[in-house]
Amino acid sequence: MSFCVKELLKKYGDKVVVDHLNFEMKNPGVYALLGTNGAGKSTSLRIMLGMLASDSGEVLWNNKPFDAVKMNVGYLAEERGLYPKYSLLDQLLYFAKLKGVSKKDAMKRIQYWSARLKVEEYVFPPTKKGKKAVKANRADQLSKGNQQKIQLMAALLSEPQFLILDEPLSGLDPVNTDLFKEIIREEIAKEKYLIMSSHQMPTIEEFCSDITILNRGKTVLSGNLNEIKKSYGRVNLFVNSDIEIASYISSFGLKIAAKTPEVYHLKVSGEQQAMQFLKKLVEDQVPVVRFELREPSLHEIFIEKVGTTNEG
Repeated sequence: MSFCVKELLKKYGDKVVVDHLNFEMKNPGVYALLGTNGAGKSTSLRIMLGMLASDSGEVLWNNKPFDAVKMNVGYLAEERGLYPKYSLLDQLLYFAKLKGVSKKDAMKRIQYWSARLKVEEYVFPPTKKGKKAVKANRADQLSKGNQQKIQLMAALLSEPQFLILDEPLSGLDPVNTDLFKEIIREEIAKEKYLIMSSHQMPTIEEFCSDITILNRGKTVLSGNLNEIKKSYGRVNLFVNSDIEIASYISSFGLKIAAKTPEVYHLKVSGEQQAMQFLKKLVEDQVPVVRFELREPSLHEIFIEKVGTTNEG
């Protein structure tokens, strides 16, 4: 089975917001769609979901038109999509019904996910005899992080085969970030197809094998993340010594990318320059505590390819 986006084009008047987007997922896993604000990520996701019409191009599943309803797609939107004045339980039951889930099954799944996401007290708030719930049970009474949990639950209630996650970790504290990551790993282990959009590059590196970076609607980089990194070579050098080595760095003309009290992060042209630098340190009997050569991070590649931010 494969998911394929071919020559997707979307305009608003004269403005091109998605400019002939192409990518393919041949196997289950996580694909990353990246870009600054206004790059066309969310618009592309909405077209895939059938929420927006494209001007041209196609979205295919096994070479046939992709139907998000028939396919049972779970969608976690970046913007909040809950009704503020209705009870959370009623909304979750409604969302499940839209996906064809029976009320009995929906209740079981809501109970499971409420416990798993630690929101039982909001979905099933305790009550005092003859009185209303004593805990918040509406979306407008929840924190941003708890609203995100409810929306993730809604996306998972139909046990979807395909998940689209737009900024899934937005508004979460470190504890809940780890909880969401654990759930995402579990969905990956079930051999599902996931498309993820996020500004958190370490998260993308953790989960995604293939990426597309958009800038002003255009694809500026696409492919396997490991292969992309290898194409840059190992140009990041991290050095720690028991003595100050600023004079050595200067004599080699190395650029200091960052410095902490313990470690210099240097930019080198490649392994040869790094080894020459190490050789000099060893010859002068400089005590080297750490000497690590790395490929660039996705964050660095992203900055290089996108450069400036977009508006809109």
